Amino acid sequence: MTTSDLDGVVAVARIAFPDHPEGRACFAERLALAPESCFVLEGAEGVAGYLIAYPWPQAAIPPLDTLLGALPESRASWYLHDLALLPEARGGGNARAGLALLFAQLDAPIALVSVNNSAAFWQAQGFEPQESPALRAKLSSYGPDARYMVRGATKPG
Repeated sequence: MTTSDLDGVVAVARIAFPDHPEGRACFAERLALAPESCFVLEGAEGVAGYLIAYPWPQAAIPPLDTLLGALPESRASWYLHDLALLPEARGGGNARAGLALLFAQLDAPIALVSVNNSAAFWQAQGFEPQESPALRAKLSSYGPDARYMVRGATKPG
């Protein structure tokens, strides 16, 4: 991903996550903070999908559409902020290919918030739901189907 992709990323996000809007500044900051873990899928007419991840403490869910300011010094765990595809880019293995790029780079647990009833997809990718009253409270702004999920270290030991 580069800064020239950001308008396309915002357009994909509006379609993929209509109930969880985030502004361009949010995506620009994530790219600036962790460019090595931000990817786009090029389609025939521009950005057809994207993946954004960055180091973040487990069980600390970043608020929606909020600037982080900085990343934590520890890179012991990562947060998968978004994996989004336009409808025409779905079903052809693009999500798994993007995740393979991320998994190949990281040797740390990865957490995410599953929305849009996607928990089964994430479980098939090795993510497991984590439940606690504290997590449930943090997930309230993400909607009733939101699940906090974690995948252990991705590279073989």
